[in-house]
Amino acid sequence: MDCPLLVWMLYLNREMTVEEYEICYKTMTECVPHARVRHAPESPETTRQIIAYLLPLLMMRHRRVPRSRWKDYMGPSGKHWIEQEVEPTVNPAYRLRSIIGYHLAYDRNVIGMVMTQGRQRDVLHLGIGVKVLDVNPAGTNPLVYAESFHHRLTPLELTFIAPELGEEVVLRRLCLILALKQAYIKAIGQPLGFDWSRLEFNIPERTAMGDQIPLQGWEFRLWQTNIGILRNGEVVQETYQCALAFFRGSLESHFVWETDPKALEKGCSSFRWTN
Repeated sequence: MDCPLLVWMLYLNREMTVEEYEICYKTMTECVPHARVRHAPESPETTRQIIAYLLPLLMMRHRRVPRSRWKDYMGPSGKHWIEQEVEPTVNPAYRLRSIIGYHLAYDRNVIGMVMTQGRQRDVLHLGIGVKVLDVNPAGTNPLVYAESFHHRLTPLELTFIAPELGEEVVLRRLCLILALKQAYIKAIGQPLGFDWSRLEFNIPERTAMGDQIPLQGWEFRLWQTNIGILRNGEVVQETYQCALAFFRGSLESHFVWETDPKALEKGCSSFRWTN
């Protein structure tokens, strides 16, 4: 199944002004009718939700497709896809492969969108996970923080974040596993209440299981996003573990680590919300 993947990562260098918030909120309500975000300019959470809903609009504008010539659909499981108006003279085969599937995710100061184009049945099983490599609330011991996620992990996964490995290793590995699980859960259209411990990612062996059955046909891509944001006059560095899951229908599942910055730029674009 030859469907190219494209990722957009937007990071917030500062919070919105009230005027910017109102403009973005108005645009969202008019152009994204399925969006359900409460109006709360003082809430950073709603700011991220609004920007996430606006990313598909920016994508279609980047493609020079007017808003009146495409529609955003949502299936029973919450999966989104975009159908474009195609001229009657266009080859029917192109029309069938013009469907755009996408998924959105965010954490703290990074908002991500993954998209692909093809036939509808081929573009829906797509998900992205974003997890900041930090503790919450601030100041929490990383080992204590990791322990709060033990209920989402399997016994095997717990061995990958054993306390004796050290705080840095535990936090990095925890965020890697959680980003993978988030991406896969969203790709299959499961709700937030899904039992994450039903999934198992054996990172050293590069295998994945669901209900103790091997996951076949999936492509998992992993990369890190490093940003510098301005807070109180100082630049603060943040690292985010990102993952995407896409069902390609192959005989086996594959894991791809994106470590080469130049190679990563071919399929991943970063944008900054700043002055």
